[in-house]
Amino acid sequence: MYTAWLPDPDATARLGQGLASAIRRAFPPEGLTLWLRGPLGAGKTGVAQGIAAGLGVVGPVPSPTFILVAEYLDARPPIQHVDLYRLTRADEAENLGIADQIPGGYLWLVEWPERAPELWPADRLELDLELEASGRSARIVATGPNSARVLALVEPAC
Repeated sequence: MYTAWLPDPDATARLGQGLASAIRRAFPPEGLTLWLRGPLGAGKTGVAQGIAAGLGVVGPVPSPTFILVAEYLDARPPIQHVDLYRLTRADEAENLGIADQIPGGYLWLVEWPERAPELWPADRLELDLELEASGRSARIVATGPNSARVLALVEPAC
């Protein structure tokens, strides 16, 4: 398990960049899923932006709330950024057409994964963000061997 205090958006982006460094060094060939959980405004997209920048994405990385899935194929590894916030039923995720691609050699950054938890591999990283009075707290756990190899490389105080 990894925990961090994120006093501001810059610290949140640095956590994402630290995750990107670990992902680059231990990315499994079959792909990796990272759940991004927390209330609205907790920094899920900020972490995703830090990861994308750390993996070579140039330009904006907005939340894919309205398009549901954004691809960043120029990243190394390539990224699929998913936001399931607008889903109201788990079976709606099947209509996205992504189930056959998972994990497929991609890094899957999944905001609101609890809307369709059965869609994602059991071996994944789970990042929980909580709003606090003066910032955010972050907790990351690995749920299998591939995600554990990545988590072991995340450096303290990203």
